[in-house]
Amino acid sequence: MSNRVVRKHSGSLQSTSGQPIRYDFYAPTSESGSLGVILFLHGFKGFKDWGTFPDAFFEIARQNYAVIAMNFSNGGYLPDSDRIESAELFHKQTITQELDDVRTVLDAITAGTIGKSAGLTHLYPVGIIGHSRGAHTAILAAAEFEEINCLVAWASVADLLEFWPESMVNDWTTKGETVITNSRTDQQLTIGRQLYDDVLANRERYSALKRATELYIPCLFIHASDDEAVPHKHSYKLLQAVPSSDKERLVIDSGGHTFGSYHPYNEDELPPKFAEVVDQTIRWFQSYLF
Repeated sequence: MSNRVVRKHSGSLQSTSGQPIRYDFYAPTSESGSLGVILFLHGFKGFKDWGTFPDAFFEIARQNYAVIAMNFSNGGYLPDSDRIESAELFHKQTITQELDDVRTVLDAITAGTIGKSAGLTHLYPVGIIGHSRGAHTAILAAAEFEEINCLVAWASVADLLEFWPESMVNDWTTKGETVITNSRTDQQLTIGRQLYDDVLANRERYSALKRATELYIPCLFIHASDDEAVPHKHSYKLLQAVPSSDKERLVIDSGGHTFGSYHPYNEDELPPKFAEVVDQTIRWFQSYLF
C-alpha cells in the first residue's frame, strides 16, 4: 500500500429539501490541481462513518484519489453521532431525495466547491461506490448522471420492489408506515409510505436491475457468498444486465453483508474479507478511473 499522507476535512451542502448533506473529503496532501474523485454512498440505516468505512476511504485516497463520503440528507444522522437522531427525517426518506443529493454533490464537484480548500480545482474523472441499498442508488446514479465514469457496487440490491418483504408493503398500503428495528442501536423506527410510493411511481427508473441495462461504463460487483441481508444472486442478476464489456463480479467466500466489518471498529488492521474488498475496489479504479 502507498505511504501517501491523506488529509480529511468535513463540510456540508444544502440539499433540495433544505436539509444538510454532510460529507467528508479525503485527499493526498501531496496533490494539487486535478485529481480523480470517488463518491461513496452508504446503505439503509448506514452512515459515512460506520465501522471500517473511514479506513477504506483513507486507503483509497492513498492510491492518489480524492474520496467524498456523504450522508444522505434524509438519513437522520447528526454530526459525531452513530445513532439516528432525527426519526422524522428517517421517516421521510425517498429514493428521489437520495438521487437529488447525489446530483447536488456532483454539481459541487463540477463547480470546484468541495476540493477548493484542499487546493484541488478540478476533480475528474468521477467514480462511485455504494454499499447495499446505497449500491442500488449508485447504479441509478450511474445511469442518470453522465459525470460518473466507473462503478463499484458492494453487496447491492437488484430491485427494491422485489426485495422488500410482503409484510413491509402491506404495512405501507394499510397503515401508511412500516416499523423497522435498528439491531445495532435497538431503535424502533418508522418509514412512511412515501418511500414505497416513490419507487412504485418510478418503477422503471428506480430499479437498479432495469437501469443496469444502460451502463456502458466499467462496473464491478462484489458480494459475500454468505450475505445474510442481500443474497449474492442480486449481484449476479446485475452483472448479467450490464451491457458494458468492462464488467466483473467477485464473490468473497465469507464475511456476510458487511464483509466481516462491524461498528464500532477499533482494530489496527481491517478484517481480512473487507481488506480484500478494498484491494479489489482499488484495483478496479486503478484499471479504469484515470
